[in-house]
Amino acid sequence: MKGKKIHFAGIGGVGMAGLAVLLKAEGHEVSGCDLHASPRTRWLASLGIPVTVGHDPAHVADADEVVFTPAVRRDNPEFAAALAREAAGACRVRYRGEVLAELVSARESIAVCGSHGKTTTSTFIARLLLALGESVSWAIGGETGAFPVAGTGKGGALVVEADESDGTLALYHATTLVVTNCEYDHPDHFKTPADYFACYETAKRNAGEVIESERLGVGLGVGEGVGVGDVERVLAALPVHNRKNARAAIEVAVRRGHALEAIAKVLPDIVRELPDRRFQQVWPRPNLQTPQTSNHRLSVYTDYAHHPTEMKCAVAMARAQCRGTLRVLFQPHRYSRTKALLNDFPAAFAGADEVLLCPTYAAFETPVEGGDIADLYKACREAKGDSPRLFLARSCEEAWEHARNAMRPDDLTLLLGAGDIIRLVPKVQQDLSAPPTSRRRILIGMGSNTWKSDLNLSVDYVKTDGPAGRPGAELVAAHPTLLPWMAGIPGTVGGWIRMNAGAFGHSISEVLEAVKVDGRWIPAADCGFGYRTSAIEGEIQDYRLKGTGDVGWGTGGDQPSDYLARRKKFPVGTKGSVFKNPPGDFAGRLLESVGAKELRVGGAYVWEEHANVIVAGPDATPSDFLALARLMRERVRIRLGVVLEPEVRGLEF
Repeated sequence: MKGKKIHFAGIGGVGMAGLAVLLKAEGHEVSGCDLHASPRTRWLASLGIPVTVGHDPAHVADADEVVFTPAVRRDNPEFAAALAREAAGACRVRYRGEVLAELVSARESIAVCGSHGKTTTSTFIARLLLALGESVSWAIGGETGAFPVAGTGKGGALVVEADESDGTLALYHATTLVVTNCEYDHPDHFKTPADYFACYETAKRNAGEVIESERLGVGLGVGEGVGVGDVERVLAALPVHNRKNARAAIEVAVRRGHALEAIAKVLPDIVRELPDRRFQQVWPRPNLQTPQTSNHRLSVYTDYAHHPTEMKCAVAMARAQCRGTLRVLFQPHRYSRTKALLNDFPAAFAGADEVLLCPTYAAFETPVEGGDIADLYKACREAKGDSPRLFLARSCEEAWEHARNAMRPDDLTLLLGAGDIIRLVPKVQQDLSAPPTSRRRILIGMGSNTWKSDLNLSVDYVKTDGPAGRPGAELVAAHPTLLPWMAGIPGTVGGWIRMNAGAFGHSISEVLEAVKVDGRWIPAADCGFGYRTSAIEGEIQDYRLKGTGDVGWGTGGDQPSDYLARRKKFPVGTKGSVFKNPPGDFAGRLLESVGAKELRVGGAYVWEEHANVIVAGPDATPSDFLALARLMRERVRIRLGVVLEPEVRGLEF
């Protein structure tokens, strides 16, 4: 493998960056690219590995090998160019996992695998052996303070975090294989638990020796002796799961001939700091001067946990630290995992006071039915026993806005998940370092065609006064031949105008002459009316109708009573049609064809008379309504390939 030109597509990823450093140390000419510059790409550049921002087929033009991660799609132009060169015999295309497995198998190595804790355990091992005087190299899936994702020693063992997610763990022939635990995960690759566990069994058969941390216990179990008591005291101060991780690192060191007395001297420093995003405090900022405001009694932590077992540990650690309200903002990682472990998630939030669910982080997956955040919300809403207050957010930013506005002294907020929820950290630190932001104002009518979130957002809803705020039924009664087709439609005149409401092939814009908005009259032709939409911004205060109210816009002289006879009566608690009709079709027909009438979330359910109408029962929350609307929309999109647009105002996804 000496002297090759190796290019990494997506080199900024934690696993790719570590492997790139190892290959450069092996004597290869290494380069890389990534969609975005980052501290990690700048670190790589400082080590002499050139990194380009963006993907380009030219990057692979003279490479001997091109390394990808599964996150890079095969239709990526750079990937396509590499495959074309491979077909011509000019280069070799490889995945990160197989290259790392090859390195591990070719030298003395310590590979750490497992469903949970492998980053922490491999970090403990590498740092412990370094502190004990060994010259080790390492590649680990997370930084720990000043300890980077990779390092290269002269000779010595190679310590790596062995990822099982793509099945390449089965290719490892490690000198020592540390197995933290095994619990079914990564259903995107392993279709059954049996497939998943078989991968581990292969790696264990290939290894020179195997250390299984679950069989070690959490103490040394060797009685008294030099260093034993000191080591036991360090272990006892750790949470149980990290006690197991540290115990595995100690076992590796002991088997390599290190005395417990020497281990005891360095162990406190080794376990004091966890890898980034392993219950990491981000407010108050550790080791930095924090403004002494009322916010200094608030706490915010972030944790990478995304499997229910890991999440239970993180929430339990947060609960132990929190003296006030514990809020958990959780972003699921991948649709396949959300679907496969759906019924295991609700119990993971035990101990939290509030849970805010954020949209699923897709990674490189396309959505799958049953794996949406609305499916998880539904499962949590239906969970038995004491449950935390549950909310559905439309973004991680919206979830944080709620937490920021709701936080009180001694409260703790936990940002949980392996996706881009981590990008909230700079905003969290900025928001809590500054005075509260001003609230924004949204004008609404008194009708039922507006959805309002139950999150504590920086929004004040102001009801419209004047003629536009009156119920639309009054307008129909006053002008029975002008718009008889609107009889029975819920809402106010202002809501009708803003959404250009209509029925039976008509819209209210047909009868409007002008609209008064924020004190200014605007001709109807300038209001930007479209199907169930308008360009009106501001407060609708009044309106003028065409003619005298005796225009006769109904078909065949029909009266409101004629339309009421043909219309199904909307039940109490509905906002009317949830989705707009797509071009050439009807939203209700599409929703009925995918079985939407069977759907219910919390106190909200689809009306048995019309699949495009949600009824909010007496115990329904706005989050119930939002989750149900998401489920309806996702069914149509996944099964029929049609993306429905909301008709209810405020119901963005």
